[in-house]
Amino acid sequence: MVSEKDFQEKMRRLGALVGELDQLPAGGSKVAARELVQLLMEVHGTGLERILELVKESGREAGAAGETIIHRIGDDPIARNLLLLYGLHPDDLETRVIKALDAIKGRLRKLDCEVKLISIQEGDVQVRLHLSGHAHGSARKDLRSIVEGGLYDLAPDLTSLTILGAEDESSGFVPLESLVKHSFAAQTAERS
Repeated sequence: MVSEKDFQEKMRRLGALVGELDQLPAGGSKVAARELVQLLMEVHGTGLERILELVKESGREAGAAGETIIHRIGDDPIARNLLLLYGLHPDDLETRVIKALDAIKGRLRKLDCEVKLISIQEGDVQVRLHLSGHAHGSARKDLRSIVEGGLYDLAPDLTSLTILGAEDESSGFVPLESLVKHSFAAQTAERS
């Protein structure tokens, strides 16, 4: 059985090869190769769709087991990506985004941070990251990476991701110059 890591590497390689195909000069070979890839995708997609239909039919005969199996397939890291590739995943984008946020909340809580969904519109996802007063610099980047990684793992088909709060919240650090200027201005105002 192929590991998730091996599968992800194969998916990256497949993407790279498709990119190389796009770079080929126009001609009969390029057209034939693209048609081959598209036809292969259609055949595999049709086969996978039929498999899911058969599982559902079997589930209706045996109770709710079919839907349970399909959702279990959708939760599997390897099968999930295949279903997403063919547009067959049982969960819509919003459901997968919510699942992803729920999955990373524990890690973020340990880092004194939380994330909340702001909106999902036509594949554009916007979340707000609420940081502790102590997170700054590389810690903020790590928090962003946790959020990005979690979301792209379950919802790689989202169009864009905006993480609010990672840059715009105050870290609680006040520069010494600011304190000195403020103190000097306050002393001057008291003397007047």
